[in-house]
Amino acid sequence: MKRTARAFWVSSPGEGEIREVTLPAPAADEVLVRALWSGISRGTETLVFRGGVPESQHGSMRAPFQEGEFPAPVKYGYLSVGEVEEGPADLIGRTVFCLHPHQTRYVVPAAAVTVVPESVPAERAILAGTVETAVNALWDAAPLVGDRIAVVGGGMVGCSVAALLARFPGVRVQLVDADPARAKTAEALGVDFALPGEALGECDLVVHASATEQGLARSLELLTAEGTVVELSWYGDRQVSLPLGEAFHSRRLVIRSSQVGTVSPARRASRGYGDRLALALDLLADPALDALVTGESAFEELPEVMPGLASGAIPALCHRVRYDRSA
Repeated sequence: MKRTARAFWVSSPGEGEIREVTLPAPAADEVLVRALWSGISRGTETLVFRGGVPESQHGSMRAPFQEGEFPAPVKYGYLSVGEVEEGPADLIGRTVFCLHPHQTRYVVPAAAVTVVPESVPAERAILAGTVETAVNALWDAAPLVGDRIAVVGGGMVGCSVAALLARFPGVRVQLVDADPARAKTAEALGVDFALPGEALGECDLVVHASATEQGLARSLELLTAEGTVVELSWYGDRQVSLPLGEAFHSRRLVIRSSQVGTVSPARRASRGYGDRLALALDLLADPALDALVTGESAFEELPEVMPGLASGAIPALCHRVRYDRSA
């Protein structure tokens, strides 16, 4: 019997459509997953949607189960939560997270899914990929007890980092964003908030996630001598200028990149990708992280929703996609 599903594709830069796809029968080591929820990581996915992935990064930007090629047509996404309908007996009926694009059902290797802990609601588990990015960033950053820390950029990744830092003992954490509406999010996460011009300085560590030139420049200004900026932003095809004159060298400031595509060198010898993702899912037991989900729509609405997210007409941190459970 022919099995089909529906998937969201970027048909051309700035345009999307839902296509029917044919599913293979799952092999002995594979699972058939029925999607319950998926999440749109607004920064990366809207960049892909508008066709902004530089040609030099087409290989490194591929999602695990991506189909097609950049800029389009391409099926892209990596925050999917569903229920296993077929597969190994110990997985059938379990709620799982998978780095899969937006699709109603899909067949993947059983090793590609991670069981969602019972303490984590399925609708919150879509944040696992972003919290995993935050875990990797903090492995790179290695904050210390008592550090003065700013997180510049109150998007999905920045808020995830701030939420985890709120659990560190003795640290001063401030979420910095140009949008005063992010103050409510910061309050829900248990951290202080400031507009860029009002942020506290003398920081030992600044995590930058605003994806703006101005945000990175302000991050450098907030550092104490010999402080470090951990750069989480990805700028796609945009050029960025940095103020590396004046006191940058005399104050011995550091800018360090962090990227989730590889496990941080600080933990690479003892942790793998599966360990990192499992840790992220465990951390999602905290209901405060619900503050990162700021919108929801049905899967069928994606061709209309994605242009709104890309243009900013639909403001969002993580936008949640709902799937028809009767389909």
